[in-house]
Amino acid sequence: MRFTAVRERIDKACRAAGRDADEVRLLAVSKTRPAAAISAAGALGQTAFGENYVDEALAKIRALAGDDLEWHFIGPVQSNKTRDLAAHFDWVQSVDRVKIARRLADQRPDDRGALNVTIQVNVDAEPQKAGCSIADAAALAEDIAGRDRLALRGLMAIPAAVDEPDEARPAFARLRELFERLRSNHPDMDTLSMGMSSDLEAAIAEGATMVRVGTDLFGPRDG
Repeated sequence: MRFTAVRERIDKACRAAGRDADEVRLLAVSKTRPAAAISAAGALGQTAFGENYVDEALAKIRALAGDDLEWHFIGPVQSNKTRDLAAHFDWVQSVDRVKIARRLADQRPDDRGALNVTIQVNVDAEPQKAGCSIADAAALAEDIAGRDRLALRGLMAIPAAVDEPDEARPAFARLRELFERLRSNHPDMDTLSMGMSSDLEAAIAEGATMVRVGTDLFGPRDG
């Protein structure tokens, strides 16, 4: 069972890092996966699912409305999609500028409670990649924390591709160090979302509290 194997990897990585396995949540990256696959994972105890494409995600959220799942948006945020994100998601992990934070806060329905937000940080300063700079993260955190309809939960990053998983550790360490600095002003921050199928062990060793896994959980995509 893939779900069991992934959980065992997480547990083993936590033991190797001297951490409690309960400190690390698994986010199932379900983009392009059918609703039936998500429901099957939910039946095994997986509750948190990450989506990259708004329209695709909305169809699945509606189809699985009775399954009591937690929906995270992890793709780049377009301004014209913020109303749907604010209305239908529990988390948006890819907030990288004040304009997006403002729109999400303004458009969050009153009956949904605060929208959980992580700041996406372009930790390797890649020009083609979304995310705010390390230097700009503190100001963005202050803006988000000051908005009643948003809950600043932490940071997210997708480091540059590397040949070996351990080569990602310096990038993960930079994000952890930033997280620790920001927590001095925002003690409610509790989420460090980093690490995927190929490098979750390295991310956990550097302090990840959430890892995002798709292929190793659901199997190869069709085609």
